[in-house]
Amino acid sequence: MATPEEMLQTMIANMPEKTGKSLTEWHDVLSKTGLQKHGELMKVLKGDHGVSHGFANTIAQLYLKPELLKPQTTSAENLDTELLKGKEDMTEVFNKTKSMFESVNGEVEFSYKKTYISLRTPKKQFAILQPSTKTRVDIGLNLKGVDPEGKVEAAGSWNGMVSHRIKASSVDDLDGLEDWFQQAYDANC
Repeated sequence: MATPEEMLQTMIANMPEKTGKSLTEWHDVLSKTGLQKHGELMKVLKGDHGVSHGFANTIAQLYLKPELLKPQTTSAENLDTELLKGKEDMTEVFNKTKSMFESVNGEVEFSYKKTYISLRTPKKQFAILQPSTKTRVDIGLNLKGVDPEGKVEAAGSWNGMVSHRIKASSVDDLDGLEDWFQQAYDANC
């Protein structure tokens, strides 16, 4: 599945064929109108030029907010630093856990949220990685119907998106979890 950024780039690439003009050419047309309201721009594009709603909306939005075209410069490393702010002592545990998820056999998407990372198969979330406190990283697994065992506990009320939880305070707490991570991935494909 394409990301929103990839879908936008595809739309821009298809614009000359579908609308008769490139995005730059459309922006030249709009700049000559002197209009600055989205609705007015849409009316010009659709009414005067016959542009379909989807392309007109994209052209108007990017005309009014050209910064939307700038590529995201936030790296995963910067996002990790943000998640770990105030919890820097958990960096080693966090990085090791993240590396273990990267080693899962399958396509794993890391979707950064404000306080955690949602780990997704191509279909849905199978785990979360959350630096919760200065002394603990929590790992949630979506394994409905599988009994918790050992350090893999029932998630309880901790997070409704997962069924199992692992509390990791040291790298040693991660020993033997690879199979659990793979099982969670496979169960959610």
